Amino acid sequence: MYPLVRELAVDGVPVTVTCRVLKIARQPYYRWLVSPVTDAEVTAAYRANALFDAHHDDPSSATGSWSTRPAKLASRMAERTGVEDLL
Repeated sequence: MYPLVRELAVDGVPVTVTCRVLKIARQPYYRWLVSPVTDAEVTAAYRANALFDAHHDDPSSATGSWSTRPAKLASRMAERTGVEDLL
């Protein structure tokens, strides 16, 4: 929703009006504007890329082994985290 608020603000629609129509608070929008991508989202993206790369290298691999290979490609994660990220 926040990218939409930003786009409308650029087009001249006041943030206050957009937030009221979308029924969202303004303060979280302004916090997001300062840092649109959180550290947790970056970590999740790296893990998803590592899982994709591991599967792309060997598509016949079992789901259980996916969580061990990405550790070599990205940050460490719990064995079940890799599978949960895919759901």
